[in-house]
Amino acid sequence: MTEERPASDASAGLWERDTEVRLVAAALDELCADRSTAGTLLVFRGDAGLGKTALLAETRRMAELRGCTVWSARGAETLGSVPFTVLRQLLQPALVTLLPEEAREYLGDWYDLAGPALGMTDPGERQADPRGVVDGLVAAARRLVEREYPLVLLVDDAHWADQETLSWLAAFARHLGDLPVLIVVARRAADVSGPGARLLDAVAAAARRPVTDLAALTPDATAGLTRATVGPHADAPFCREVWAVTAGNPYETVELLAKVLDTELEPVEAQAGDLRALNRSARGGGLVSRLKSLGIDATRFAWAAAVLGTGIRTGLVAELATMDERDAVRCAQLLRTARILTEPDPADRQPADGELVFVHPLIAGAVYHSIPDALRTAMHGIAAQIITDGGAGAAAASRHLLHVHPDDDGEVVGQLREAAREHLAVGAPDAARRCLERALREPPAPDIHAHVLYELGCATLLTAPATTVGRLRAALGTPGLDPATRVDAVVRLSQALMHNDQLEEAVRTVEAEAARHEPGAARLRLQAVQYLWEGIHAGEGTTPGRSERLAALAATCTGRDNAERVLLILRGFDALAHGESAEEIAELCDRALVNGRLAPGLGWTDTEWGIELPLMLATTYAHIDRLDRAEALYTEAVRTYERAGWSGGHLALAHAYLGLGLRRRGRLREAETSLREALRLAEDVGRGLPLYWTAICNLIDTLLARGHAEEAWSVAERHGFTPPYPSMIVLPDPRCVRGRLLLAVGRTDDGINELEAAAKAAALRGHRNPLMAPWAVDLARALAGRDPARAARLAADARRQAERLGTDTAIGEALRCAAALETGRRAVQLAAQAMTWLAASPCRYEHAAACVEYGIAARSATELHRGLALARSCGADGLAARATQALQTDGALN
Repeated sequence: MTEERPASDASAGLWERDTEVRLVAAALDELCADRSTAGTLLVFRGDAGLGKTALLAETRRMAELRGCTVWSARGAETLGSVPFTVLRQLLQPALVTLLPEEAREYLGDWYDLAGPALGMTDPGERQADPRGVVDGLVAAARRLVEREYPLVLLVDDAHWADQETLSWLAAFARHLGDLPVLIVVARRAADVSGPGARLLDAVAAAARRPVTDLAALTPDATAGLTRATVGPHADAPFCREVWAVTAGNPYETVELLAKVLDTELEPVEAQAGDLRALNRSARGGGLVSRLKSLGIDATRFAWAAAVLGTGIRTGLVAELATMDERDAVRCAQLLRTARILTEPDPADRQPADGELVFVHPLIAGAVYHSIPDALRTAMHGIAAQIITDGGAGAAAASRHLLHVHPDDDGEVVGQLREAAREHLAVGAPDAARRCLERALREPPAPDIHAHVLYELGCATLLTAPATTVGRLRAALGTPGLDPATRVDAVVRLSQALMHNDQLEEAVRTVEAEAARHEPGAARLRLQAVQYLWEGIHAGEGTTPGRSERLAALAATCTGRDNAERVLLILRGFDALAHGESAEEIAELCDRALVNGRLAPGLGWTDTEWGIELPLMLATTYAHIDRLDRAEALYTEAVRTYERAGWSGGHLALAHAYLGLGLRRRGRLREAETSLREALRLAEDVGRGLPLYWTAICNLIDTLLARGHAEEAWSVAERHGFTPPYPSMIVLPDPRCVRGRLLLAVGRTDDGINELEAAAKAAALRGHRNPLMAPWAVDLARALAGRDPARAARLAADARRQAERLGTDTAIGEALRCAAALETGRRAVQLAAQAMTWLAASPCRYEHAAACVEYGIAARSATELHRGLALARSCGADGLAARATQALQTDGALN
């Protein structure tokens, strides 16, 4: 038992909580001892009434005695649909002290993103990226932790917290390693499922210690609590019956003992038989009967308070319960006396004048569920109207509208659609989804039904591509979409299919819609999207005549509008994949730009065309030795997404392709850093998606270039870098990278088989670019000792393709391969030619490799030293070691 053996209601839950209290005390001592200490997360789990709230109250008391700042918040059964509501409660003490201009200065770049979610500023018109909003809120909380040290955050009833708050909490908890803060979370073991359960598990996983499960009181503790409450004369049989009736639940024990005192029941064995009936009157149906005994007015007041759930003020409750102010004040007093309502604890937050709260969540739940269904529904409708009339906005009223019975009310549909837009603007797509799903049940009028389905599909595009597919298909199958919206819905559907790794279906979808349109802007847009998906589809074969039709269309384009610019980008990428002239490819790409920059409407955050097109453009530049322009575009992508708070799949792809650009430049250390960040972000979005493959494939390729084959193999094993490969083209080609990886770790036969598969796939697609899919040079080297004739043919074909492309890098790499297959003077000559071509290339790693290989072939110390210096500057440790070994072991160097 606790040292002080508390008898008060607030501390009754601390009986037999010595272990938990010591855990809290140790965490507080650690927090206060050193500002540089890592943060701590404690999670207490237990059924209703086991003392979670009491334990948090004790944590507050202990923290404040140590001089800590304490902020707290609590989930509520009826408020789980309100996004960020618990987070706003938690940070309210800091937020209310900031003037608008102070808040903007304090949050800096995160203000426009985090401010709306925190209720500090109005949201913008665009849909916010949920992951970016969470990152902004994490950044805001980090600043508050630094400002308010030592800070303790308490979250009670986390099982009822809104999903958006839990997403923030899970993300924030992952940063505790460098944040001096103590977070204590209390939750029930049950009462949660779906995304909420997964997020609570993620929160628990971030803790450095296991979740602490609270147990019921033992008979001895129940006896001690009974005697401390009703008097030491309570005999053992009576105390034992208290324990049996309440099953050791601290809350039920306290309520039962309060009834014992109220009824002046003698705490002796002869009266113990009355405890069960008394307990029934203190909980569940008994509580409802007790409420009704206070009169119809008090009951209506309690019902109205339960429907409101939060912000319970006498005037507002009176309006909802349709009673005058005087009766409302009287009812509030009756309910306080009956231990149903009470004033908020000022230690938790600064309450509004006349504000009330329920004594315990169990009471709030019992009162709410005691309201007759029809009346409860009607009261939610009235509450929504009161909130709307008060100017709080559609989003604030929506939690009540979700509970209103469908009634073919167009005004309700309009409010729910507006609420969905407000939710999307603050980064709460799940809240928007709930509003729009409810709007569909109203249902909407026939002329807007398809538009609601369309909005519902768009609401989940960033978070749930599979769900988006179904909704947008339903919208397209419902009459009512205007032509422009229908085209946009088809494009978004194809984007969702692509992100869901259904690229072939995406192609068919836009192709079928394009066939419905006459020549014009809409058809041209759909054709461009079709060519886009076909261009990045990695499936076997391609649409007959696609490249020819695309070339014919692009030949007429000057880049006068975005539809033409899109076709120029697509044509440039297609020409690149087929290994056409780099000079002509560059001319196509340059025509797609406006004054050397992405055109308005084709930028990184423009949603009409998506991220794929600017990435395609930048990647084309990267493979025709225009790395300056490629890196500028990749860097712009990362900065744009970071500023906009788009920190999910978009930022993951931007980092991955920036890593590709840095890898091609030969800045291998920086490439690895960017690619590891890409992989971290991609894992949060979901394994197996194309963006995940892009991150892992480029990281392994970079590690191999650095000479870290074992680390590359370990990364591949951990992250599932094995067939089957995604339906979307990934650069560099996964089969080529895996083949090279297998060769590097000594699995030669497997590596050869993988490269043979890469050759077959490239042939089926007509892809002959030796840099995008460099299977030929790797396979030639692998076959040099087994089948030198075929190796020579492969090397010769790679050289022909490289000369057709015409870049310094492609020709130099083909010559390096040819030199590796020769001996004597011919090897030296080819190595010298490779070195010359690659010296003019922007790819420093390949130049370094050519220098080392020439140095070895020609036994030139000068070139070995040059190659060693280049390798070290690139971060190519394996190549540097090879050069060093050659310098140390060959005594006849020139």
